[in-house]
Amino acid sequence: MNDVSLVQLIISVVLFFVMFFGIGFLLNMLLRMTWLMAVLYPIVVVFIIDEVSFLDYIFKPGTAFPALVDKAQALHLVDILILTGGFGGAIVAGFVMIALRKAGYRMF
Repeated sequence: MNDVSLVQLIISVVLFFVMFFGIGFLLNMLLRMTWLMAVLYPIVVVFIIDEVSFLDYIFKPGTAFPALVDKAQALHLVDILILTGGFGGAIVAGFVMIALRKAGYRMF
């Protein structure tokens, strides 16, 4: 498992879930865009896994995108589980916002 214990994996998944739930909740509350964090999450993942500059995707796409594909293919199961936990947090934040709005909370 890539030298990661089960306890570290569980804590990492929960940490990413809570972190992206919180970010998504705050973005939803401030911008009133329910699914913004879920849409932006793939871009965040690209910044997490790739070592290429953002401007290289614009000015050097011929080298930046193949490097991204190589990095994505090199991810281990542990990394995928942790990143999936973050995506789950972003999705749950959207559903919580919908539930809060249906319950009558106007600030959300």
